[in-house]
Amino acid sequence: QVQLVESGGGLVQAGGSLRLSCAASGRTARNYAMGWFRQAPGKEREFLAVISWSGSSTLYADSVKGRFTISRDNAKNTVYLQMYSLKPEDTAVYYCAASRGLATIPSGFDYWGQGTQVTVSS
Repeated sequence: QVQLVESGGGLVQAGGSLRLSCAASGRTARNYAMGWFRQAPGKEREFLAVISWSGSSTLYADSVKGRFTISRDNAKNTVYLQMYSLKPEDTAVYYCAASRGLATIPSGFDYWGQGTQVTVSS
């Protein structure tokens, strides 16, 4: 079992930055690839980024490539999503998730956090 807890969400003005954290616990947490998704009201859950268990491989959605950066610190069992140049359309609940591979769709992830709200004001 892997437990995931996100933090770092909040209210930010357009053009600002935020860093989300996802703390993982469980004996095998560091063996999983970790991803970030978001879901806005009335919309489907959207893939943002995924990072391999070693941190050597990453994939990004085109919508956030160049603005968001995923990273991990296995010593701290924590994954991060650094977000720059935020836009009002980035407003959503952000989720981290754990996968056995570099998945990019929700069904490819085995464990999910509870989510953290990010609101970007114009």
